[in-house]
Amino acid sequence: MNTSHPSASIPDRIYVVGDVHGRSDLLDRMAEAISQDLRETPGQKALAVTVGDYIDRGHDSRGVLERLINNPFPCDYIPLKGNHEALFETFLNDPLVAEHWRRLGGLETLVSYGVPVRGLMIGKDYEQAARSLHSAVPPEHLSFISSLRISLLVGRYFICHAGVRPGIPLERQTEEDLLWIRDQFLQSRADFGKIVVHGHTPAERPELLPNRINVDTGAYMTGCLTCAVLDGELVRFLSTQP
Repeated sequence: MNTSHPSASIPDRIYVVGDVHGRSDLLDRMAEAISQDLRETPGQKALAVTVGDYIDRGHDSRGVLERLINNPFPCDYIPLKGNHEALFETFLNDPLVAEHWRRLGGLETLVSYGVPVRGLMIGKDYEQAARSLHSAVPPEHLSFISSLRISLLVGRYFICHAGVRPGIPLERQTEEDLLWIRDQFLQSRADFGKIVVHGHTPAERPELLPNRINVDTGAYMTGCLTCAVLDGELVRFLSTQP
């Protein structure tokens, strides 16, 4: 698994899409919004980045992965890993993690692949569910998840799922923090060396601070999937706000 943060060549514009969480309908709308945005400014060299948490909570995790595997965006695309993809992988190898995962939207992912969840709902049949899921998930979905990067450095931005631990150089951040950190990162006003663009912690509206940009607006429950548009030092947002 890649835990480094390789750099990408610097595009003219970067589209960073927040946590999708099974909302394939919103992903379709955001892909069209990005297409429209690029049509309005032709000639831009663009890159789309998704910050992880493609599965769980919403009703169509399978559909989200299917779309992302085939790149729904009208430009180059780099997907990153979220903590929910990490839980998915862990469940396949350690079914007991379902005790935690089922409370975080894992049941919805299992249902999207046609796996019965009656037993899991009452804390039973974890191993059977893991075997059933492994059989139901197409190999290309497993390959997609296993190939996801943990972070990405592009120009003045460091993009990851959850955030970074203050005081630790970006190249030494742990996978655990990049996927799971909250308060120590969110409450910090430190200069991280780059502006950190992240999701993981839902906010009522996108957060634009001197040291970080949060693009998670709780799409699965609000219907509002957010995308930060990074044009050099200019930042604006696209939204599927109902």
